[in-house]
Amino acid sequence: MEATAQGVDEAVRAAHAARGALADRTVRAAFLRTAADRLEGAKDRLVELADAETALGATRLTGELARTCYQLRSFADIVDEGAYLDVVINHPDDTATPPIPDLRRYKVPLGVVAVYSASNFPFAFSVAGGDTASALGAGCPVVVKAHPDHPGLSEQVAAELRAAAAEHGIPEGVVGLVHGFEAGVELVKHPLVAAAGFTGSVRGGRALFDAAAARPVPIPFHGELGSLNPVVVTEAAAAERAEAIGAGLAGSMTLGVGQFCVKPGLVLAPAGEAGDKLVESLSSAVADVDAGVLLDHRMRDNFLAGVTERAELPGVEAPVAAGPGDDEHTVRPGFLTVPADRLAVEGGEHELLLEECFGPLTVVARYADDGEAKALLGRLPGNLTATVHLSEAEAAGEGRGAEILAELTPLAGRVLVNGWPTGVAVAPAQHHGGPYPATTSTSTSVGGTAIERWLRPVAYQGAPEALLPPELRDDNPLGVPRRFNGVLER
Repeated sequence: MEATAQGVDEAVRAAHAARGALADRTVRAAFLRTAADRLEGAKDRLVELADAETALGATRLTGELARTCYQLRSFADIVDEGAYLDVVINHPDDTATPPIPDLRRYKVPLGVVAVYSASNFPFAFSVAGGDTASALGAGCPVVVKAHPDHPGLSEQVAAELRAAAAEHGIPEGVVGLVHGFEAGVELVKHPLVAAAGFTGSVRGGRALFDAAAARPVPIPFHGELGSLNPVVVTEAAAAERAEAIGAGLAGSMTLGVGQFCVKPGLVLAPAGEAGDKLVESLSSAVADVDAGVLLDHRMRDNFLAGVTERAELPGVEAPVAAGPGDDEHTVRPGFLTVPADRLAVEGGEHELLLEECFGPLTVVARYADDGEAKALLGRLPGNLTATVHLSEAEAAGEGRGAEILAELTPLAGRVLVNGWPTGVAVAPAQHHGGPYPATTSTSTSVGGTAIERWLRPVAYQGAPEALLPPELRDDNPLGVPRRFNGVLER
């Protein structure tokens, strides 16, 4: 049932009222761990429901649920440690120019966070996903706008989170849930919403981003919108292992029926004999992949229309043609090839090939020389990932390996060498974000530093210790990592 404006208001106000119950870090961490336990306990029921709504398959969904639970526990560990608070204490120093007063700085939660669920990850980027886990870890209640492709699952996961909250004396309103397009718009405009996290399309994300900026009091909007995830294959790498690169590319671009946000959508491959062998390997591997089901019929229709429009462009060939499967629900994977110089002209008729086509399709641009490849890279928008495949000698420092790495760095938040972008590890050093339009901010939605999105710094000057939060007192009663008079203390 779609939420009315009143329903959105009630959910946001209930979340706002629950802020105080998240103040204790020990309670927050325990809540996150209990949420993971409850989701694991309901695994069979939740996976069955998720598969019924998304057709992603029990194996994929079971793994995704495990990732979601691991993520919740990871943020619990981060909350326990306390380093994310970024505590810095400076005692007065009259000898400095200008003199330094007593200053104590740390980070505090922003307030209620609006979370917009993604279609392609019904667990990991949905009600209990990374935005929710990191926001709760920061001490921020959430109101989630459920994705219409898995409404029943959204309700069940929210119920588990609320039950986990109740076990620790936290009001169930700490996790709100609303349904409907208009509810999503009302949510980002609500005056008590302090920030938002979104994963979805460029069109939808940009509309919400603009609404967040147009509020009387603008709020941070951390949106993941779209990405080509370019791959560069050097001529030496293709000559050395064309078959392996082709097979690896096929596996990455068709994984999850091409519905991963880091699917490689544009591949720069050499035009010569080594590139021909790569294309042959890719053709063989993609042709062996079965047709699969996209998340809904709207996405299927958009994919088929996008494939047709791209394949009809001059100079574009389809060694393996993507298209409809054997029934009305499935699609077949494929790929297109095009001379790289066709993409070199800004505003030309091949501009469409530089836009993401959501589903199991990639474009292989064949470049004649390094200058042509470099020119094409210079035309690309921001991405979540960028990949380069190098030969053994190039990886050891010979040739243009370092130069290509430097060319890819401005394009993406994660740069890979001799790997494939599908698969985003939940790890402290992970960065899942990139220049616009990949994301609307410079932050990450995966990994420990995702918590930083929902915090703001505050400094106290000259405040008596008796009035300070315990994290900022000299004796550090909570044992929080900090920088104390210039010295990093663990």
